[in-house]
Amino acid sequence: MKKIIIIGATSGIGKALAIQMSSLGYIVGITGKRQILINEIENLNPEKIFGSCFDINDELNLIENLTDLINRLGGFDILIYSAGFGEINENLDNLIEQDTIKTNVSSFTNVITWTFDYFKKQGHGQIAAITSVAGLRGNEKAPAYSASKAYQINYLEGLSRKAKKFKIPINILDIRPGYVDTAMAKGNNLFWVTPVRKAAKQIVKAIEHKADVIYVSKRWRLFAWILKIFPRYLFTKI
Repeated sequence: MKKIIIIGATSGIGKALAIQMSSLGYIVGITGKRQILINEIENLNPEKIFGSCFDINDELNLIENLTDLINRLGGFDILIYSAGFGEINENLDNLIEQDTIKTNVSSFTNVITWTFDYFKKQGHGQIAAITSVAGLRGNEKAPAYSASKAYQINYLEGLSRKAKKFKIPINILDIRPGYVDTAMAKGNNLFWVTPVRKAAKQIVKAIEHKADVIYVSKRWRLFAWILKIFPRYLFTKI
């Protein structure tokens, strides 16, 4: 039975993944900042789900907390980084921008690099991270969010290239959702909104097939292709 740690699993996609993967027989470690929510998820499958309450932005205790959870699971095969922060910030409140950068860039990097080194020494492992279609272009309503997701996309691509070039047996999966029916989906007139259970199911399939990049749902791949080729001078007028 493979052991998984889901960073940020008390709500949204992370929670749905914990429930689905534990039902498939995986041993699942979940993290989050709210103990009561962790307890609720543990109680859904107490033999397969083990929680650890800590803040990934706590750099001083991050590695100790991860190591303790790995020991409780009895091993570590797959990391899913589902933690994220994003707010509509049309007034460019710097506190919101800094909070976004802290979670989506600094803490993301701390967790991913430590895990990559752990799996390299172990000789196997998978890293999956939830980025976003928003990372493909800049966004005037949430500049730091789209920029931080672009960072994640490029960072994961760099690690994937490193693993393949130096024959390091680590699979890297970049999960790029569009709109998913969670609290993170903010704004009016949202389209192509994917139910969270469907999103989790597609992610599980991608992990099991050791994919490199997926869009959730699949139709967002077309939208992403259009975003990439759209000229900047026209994109700014939309």
